[in-house]
Amino acid sequence: MKFPALLAAAALAFGAVGAFGSVFAQGAGRPALAAPASSLIDLNSASRDDLMTLDGIGEVRADAIIRARPFRAKTDLVERRLIPEALYEKLADKVMARPVPGQPAPAPAKPGQPAQPKRS
Repeated sequence: MKFPALLAAAALAFGAVGAFGSVFAQGAGRPALAAPASSLIDLNSASRDDLMTLDGIGEVRADAIIRARPFRAKTDLVERRLIPEALYEKLADKVMARPVPGQPAPAPAKPGQPAQPKRS
């Protein structure tokens, strides 16, 4: 009679390990992969309501983001002190900054040349 009880205990143990093993195999505790571009919120064109769907962005921050447009990169949120870095780390994979139509793209610096000319 001990064999069926032992068999049931082993099945429970392996079932529990299997359940936890699949959670760990899926990367629990690691940051989620970046969302597809179609589901990212564009900082340069999102509505106030769209911005407020992001965790940590309420009415005041959404309005500040809209007033600070246009953004060249999503890192501008932290550089312009609109949100703290800790919040940016939570939002970075959910937002993007598409170039605004009609605005020239920043020209890349040529290798070997200083970013600004030297003055004598």
